[in-house]
Amino acid sequence: MAVVLDLLNQDNRPNSAIAARPRHPEKVHRPDNPIQRKPDWIRVRAPGSKAWAETNRIVRENGLVTVCEEAGCPNIGECWEKRHATFMIMGDTCTRACAFCNVKTGLPQQGLDAAEPAKVAEAVAKLGLHHVVVTSVDRDDLADGGAEHFSQTIAAIRRASPGTTIEILTPDFLRKPGALERVVEARPDVFNHNLETVPGKYVTVRPGARYFHSVHLLQRVKELDPTIFTKSGIMVGLGEERNEIVQLMDDLRSADVDFLTVGQYLQPTPKHHAVIRFVPPDEFKSLETTAYSKGFLLVSATPLTRSSHHAGEDFARLKAARLQKLGPTRETATA
Repeated sequence: MAVVLDLLNQDNRPNSAIAARPRHPEKVHRPDNPIQRKPDWIRVRAPGSKAWAETNRIVRENGLVTVCEEAGCPNIGECWEKRHATFMIMGDTCTRACAFCNVKTGLPQQGLDAAEPAKVAEAVAKLGLHHVVVTSVDRDDLADGGAEHFSQTIAAIRRASPGTTIEILTPDFLRKPGALERVVEARPDVFNHNLETVPGKYVTVRPGARYFHSVHLLQRVKELDPTIFTKSGIMVGLGEERNEIVQLMDDLRSADVDFLTVGQYLQPTPKHHAVIRFVPPDEFKSLETTAYSKGFLLVSATPLTRSSHHAGEDFARLKAARLQKLGPTRETATA
């Protein structure tokens, strides 16, 4: 009989450790939001297979951080069994304090690890990845927001695994002039930056970010290099209205974004933003249909959709969709 994990609490550390070192110091004094029991359509297999253990070993041996663990992703069992880990560079401490995120927050106590790009590249080679996703914490404390570190990581992966396609999921580089240009210059295959939620929810959900800056960031990627696929994602269940989601789709399409992901928000701890509603699967299907009608090349909209879930398969579908849209005579120009 399959083991099923309900993920009622995504922070598995002992209570004493949480009390001694708050993971989210800015949330400690906030009132609790009770965590609701999840519906049957949000259940996943518990991790622990032999392949999962091998992925875990490689991550540990290379001293790497993964967003799979830090953000409490519900798909970690499935992805790591396929040897797909999403690497999170520049440490495990984020300088932002988003209301939805389980990544540790605060001011990083150490500088960047100059050896990290090579460590990531080595792990990519050991795992035999055909497609890799690299993300990071926000590093507002750095002059370039970590742009050069992203560039070095992309270059290191290219040297170690020339056949691996690279997808990056970046911060917004807010007030970091020249940072975006440096990352685009490194030519990742996919540039992802998540809007996370509709603009009306930014003050309570994503207070350190600016909605239209994020939209413009994605637009600027296409202006700098039209061959790079662009991607963005949102969560639902935070109290947004459907008409707000549809407007967000239009904003992304005005920025020529290729790929949209939509997933259910899951509350990590009682101190995080409450789940206002569990959106049923049929509504996700409706959102997918609407998004395709707007002109996205690819849409993934399910309760358990996450930015890097099935990223390799999705990249192949993205390339096929672009080729079908532009025609075979344009294949060379968009390769």
